[in-house]
Amino acid sequence: MTVSKKRLLEKRKKINARRPNFVRQESWRYNRVKKSWRKPKGIDNKMKEKRKGVPAMVSVGYRGPKAVRGLHPSGYQVVHVANIYELDKVDKEIEAVMIKHTVGSRKRQTILDTAADLGLKVLNPPARIEEFGEVLEDTMLEEEYELLDEDFELDEDFELDEDLEKDEKSKDDSS
Repeated sequence: MTVSKKRLLEKRKKINARRPNFVRQESWRYNRVKKSWRKPKGIDNKMKEKRKGVPAMVSVGYRGPKAVRGLHPSGYQVVHVANIYELDKVDKEIEAVMIKHTVGSRKRQTILDTAADLGLKVLNPPARIEEFGEVLEDTMLEEEYELLDEDFELDEDFELDEDLEKDEKSKDDSS
């Protein structure tokens, strides 16, 4: 990121701090009127006339610098990712990855691993990556090895299968 981009991001931060909360007129007065912005249209409307003591109206002067408009505060463009195949399309110089909130923990870990291999920046990593990875590995190992006992041996006696076949034949004959 260049020096001018950093400067513009700082300028945008200051502009955002000074920017008022734009609310719909009379939204503070009536519960039926929501706060979401609507342009005032009346002929004698005080907000439209920009009178003193009335909330500010949306105008172009409140916008941030065009070069950094829509960028993440880190200076990267945000690319939302739901699987590892979408990571191939990301340009690591100007874009950063944000994992979608619907992605589960196992797939999230694989996305984090492949992003690290590709050298991509992840904007929303889990709070503790190391512990997150260890927990996943431990649970997967336990599930795999719980089924096998060390003392387990195959019996050479296969008479059980022959008994099942005899039972099936007797059932077929009886019906």
